[in-house]
Amino acid sequence: MAAVPSRLVLKGVPRVHFYEGGPGCPEDICFPSVMRALMEYFGEDLGCRTCRPLPPGSTVTCTYSFFMGVSGVASFLSWKPGWADDNMEIMYMSDDPGAPFDRAFRATGYPHEFVGVEPDTRNEAVLRGRIVESIQKGRPVLAFGPVGPPESAIITGYDEGGDVLIGWSFFQSLPEFNAGLEFEPSGEFRARGWSDYPPGFSIAVIGEKQERPPLSATYHAALEWMLQVARTPVTFGDRHNGLAAYTAWAQHLLRDEDFPDDEAVLRQRHQVQDAAVGLVAEARWYGSQFLLQASEPAILHFRATGDLMHAAACYAAEHSLMWELWDLAGGNGNPEAFRRFADPDVRRRMVPVIDQARAKDEQAAAHIERALAHG
Repeated sequence: MAAVPSRLVLKGVPRVHFYEGGPGCPEDICFPSVMRALMEYFGEDLGCRTCRPLPPGSTVTCTYSFFMGVSGVASFLSWKPGWADDNMEIMYMSDDPGAPFDRAFRATGYPHEFVGVEPDTRNEAVLRGRIVESIQKGRPVLAFGPVGPPESAIITGYDEGGDVLIGWSFFQSLPEFNAGLEFEPSGEFRARGWSDYPPGFSIAVIGEKQERPPLSATYHAALEWMLQVARTPVTFGDRHNGLAAYTAWAQHLLRDEDFPDDEAVLRQRHQVQDAAVGLVAEARWYGSQFLLQASEPAILHFRATGDLMHAAACYAAEHSLMWELWDLAGGNGNPEAFRRFADPDVRRRMVPVIDQARAKDEQAAAHIERALAHG
């Protein structure tokens, strides 16, 4: 048997990162962006009308939008009672935490297998072996970690026999997460000590390509899933979900007792608020693009077109409403926004905007339901 090389790095795996300006569109939600990058590497890119030529005859004009839709992120919103930092974690969109990931892979025709850190065991040898094997086969590995929180990242290679993992993470450039991190000359992170990562660390090993489901079936299943995500009021026992999450979000803004004269607390409250605004803004905008793609007569019944276009308009309107929320706190990216957010009058002006967004989301769900009725 051939010796396993101590170092192997796959070349040309696209970088994933939070928006930095420039010609590319924002991709700030980790998992759909990672799926877009993986499919681009595999030569399965479905299209991007902004950055790359569309494949001949393509009805998918934005791969990122496609994965927003098939995963269910396009219609997702969650709010746990209190001010939880993980409100926007997509695994909470249903009681099945693997659903968004399984559905996205199913739409590509690529099988996958999750392998995680097992509590109270030392199974890093298993993880190491699966990563090395996948890289040898020319397949990057989707990882939850090992840089920053357990969000989606890409392992593109390894060094020192697997003691060092190499890849791209959304969090590798953020000072609060990259202390002591090493980097490849090409920019990828070099993560040592990954086996000491907390139990949230896991990987998804990608198998050999199988036949991709017909796009019409994929879009139909995605629309049904988006509708279910939007209309499921509670997940994991206590998380307000979908339409119900808007109501919980607005109610929390009226709880003045949650905003003491404590800068650390106020910053944390605003961070949770800002994450919700950012998620809705990006998910609904790209969700509107997904719905427009689904409205193509070649995808679903032509009678569904009108309702899907109306649903897309509702989502686009939500995107605009989120900018109103940002502006009320002093603007998107304003480092002092937490101070204005602490003002109860400002928060009360935000409530009707969130209520409007909920109404648009409810209208979108009704239009999607009518579109599905056409078959």
